Amino acid sequence: MDPKDITKEYTNGEITVVWQSGKCIHSGNCVRANPNVFQPKDKPWIKIDADSSDKIMEAVNKCPSGALSFYKNE
Repeated sequence: MDPKDITKEYTNGEITVVWQSGKCIHSGNCVRANPNVFQPKDKPWIKIDADSSDKIMEAVNKCPSGALSFYKNE
């Protein structure tokens, strides 16, 4: 497995955000859409509890590469 192609999941119980590093083109759309949640200089860089699920889903939907996606937890 390519160490540059990792998949990580971040959940708040309601939704799970999936990040696939190999697809990321660093457009910055996620950070501009929700800087409270998406903080690329930090680890972990996705602060899943920093905003509502609706606002996080809105930001994820602005990802042009498909590196960020989400699914609703049952």
